[in-house]
Amino acid sequence: MRRTFSMGGVHPHDCKISADSAIETFPLPQRMYISMSQHLGAPAKPLVQKGDKVRTGQLIGASAGFISANIHSSVSGTVAAVEPYADLAGNPVMHVIIDVEGDEWEESIDRTPDIVRDITLSPAEIIKRIADCGVVGLGGASFPTHVKLSPPPGKKAEFLIINGAECEPYLTSDYRLMIEHAEEVLLGARIMMKALGVVEGYIGIEDNKPEAIKKMRELTASSYPEIKVVSLRKKYPQGGEKQLIDAVTGRKVPSMGLPIDAGVVVQNVGTSFAVYEAVQKNKPLFEGVMTVTGECLDSQHNYLLRVGTPFEKILEAVGGIPQKTAKIISGGPMMGKAVANLSAASVKSTSSLLLLTEKQTKRMEESECIRCGKCVQACPMGLEPYLLNKLARAGRMEDLEHNKVYDCIECGCCMFTCPAYIPLLDYIRTAKADVMRIMRSRPKK
Repeated sequence: MRRTFSMGGVHPHDCKISADSAIETFPLPQRMYISMSQHLGAPAKPLVQKGDKVRTGQLIGASAGFISANIHSSVSGTVAAVEPYADLAGNPVMHVIIDVEGDEWEESIDRTPDIVRDITLSPAEIIKRIADCGVVGLGGASFPTHVKLSPPPGKKAEFLIINGAECEPYLTSDYRLMIEHAEEVLLGARIMMKALGVVEGYIGIEDNKPEAIKKMRELTASSYPEIKVVSLRKKYPQGGEKQLIDAVTGRKVPSMGLPIDAGVVVQNVGTSFAVYEAVQKNKPLFEGVMTVTGECLDSQHNYLLRVGTPFEKILEAVGGIPQKTAKIISGGPMMGKAVANLSAASVKSTSSLLLLTEKQTKRMEESECIRCGKCVQACPMGLEPYLLNKLARAGRMEDLEHNKVYDCIECGCCMFTCPAYIPLLDYIRTAKADVMRIMRSRPKK
C-alpha cells in the first residue's frame, strides 16, 4: 500500500524530463570559486592565502563552531585570492578563488571504484570522520550532518529515514544516485544507523520512480534487511522532513519541534552517498550530482560537479542560455531561488539549474480573496495562509505568532493553489522571519 502524509499537499506536474539522463562528469573550468558559507551556521574560516598551492580534497576552510562545517578544495592549483565574491543573489560572501592546475588529489582519499562494505569505525569515529569531511545535508538546508547524528541529551533516535522522495518538479539528481549508486546509498544509511545506535531504517521513494523502488527493494531484500523501502504516493511537499516522517511512520513532529522529538533522524539520498564516501573512502564533500534542465534546453543533464564551478560555465556546456529563457532557478520551481548572478558558483547543496520560459514564470494579476479555503486545504502544516497573509500585510506580529507563522515550511502550496493569484508566501515568509527575530530576541527563561 502506498503511503503519504496526512494533511494538505498539492500535485504539480513532476516534469522529470531529465530522469533518463545518466550522470556525466563535468569538466573542470580554469578557475573555481569556493564559498566559505556552504552550510547552515557559522561560515568556515579560511586556512589558505593568496599564492598557496592546494590539492583536491585539501582542507581550506575550518569549521567555526558547533553548527558549522569544514570546506575542502575541489581542485588542485594555486590560490588566486581569498576575498568576498558575489553569491547567486549578488551578496558578497568570503570565497577561496583557485586557478586550476591539473587534478592532484590528497593521497588519503581512496579513488578506486571498489565498494567498501565492512564498516570498521566506531560510532564516535564515524561522526568525527563525517565532521572532518565537511558533510552537510543535501536536501536543502545544508545542516551539518555530524550535528544531526549527535542528538542532544535526553533525545534518542529510534529510526533513520533516508529521503528519496525528490518531490520537487524537474529535479532528478537523487533519482540518478539511487539508480547508479544504490548500494553506496544504502551503505551510507547503514553507517548512519550505526552512528545513531538504531536498528531500523527506512528509505521513502515516491511512486513516480518505480525503477529506483525496484532496485532498492532487490538490494535491501538480499543484503540490507534492516532497511525497509517505502513506496510513497506522489504528492508535494513529501520531501519535507515532517511530511516524510508522517508518511513513513505515522508520527507527528510537534509544533516548533525537530524530527528527533519524534524519535527520527532524516537524511537525504545525496547525504547518505556523501557519508559513504567520507567514512569508507575518506573523501570530503567537494562534489555532487546536479540536474541542469528545462523545456527550453535542447538536452537534459545530470552532472557530477565539483563545488565552486561558476553557473555561467555550466550553462556554456549545455549550449548557452536559450533566447526564450526568462528565469533561471537554483533548485526546483516550488522552493528554489532565482539566480540573479550567473557568475556565482555552485555550493555543496546545489541540486539544479532550472531554465524557465516567460510563460512558465509569468505571474497572473492578483485579485481579491474569494474565501474559498483552498490554501487552508493545501497547507501541509495545518495553518491558515489567507489569515497569515492578512496579518502580515497589517504588521500584526503578536497575532502572527499566536497563529503559528513559525511553523510555515515555505513550501508554496498556498500560492500554487490560490485561484486569486495572491502572493501568499511572499508576505508570509517575510513576516515569519520578523516574528522569529522577535522570538529570538526575548530573554531566555
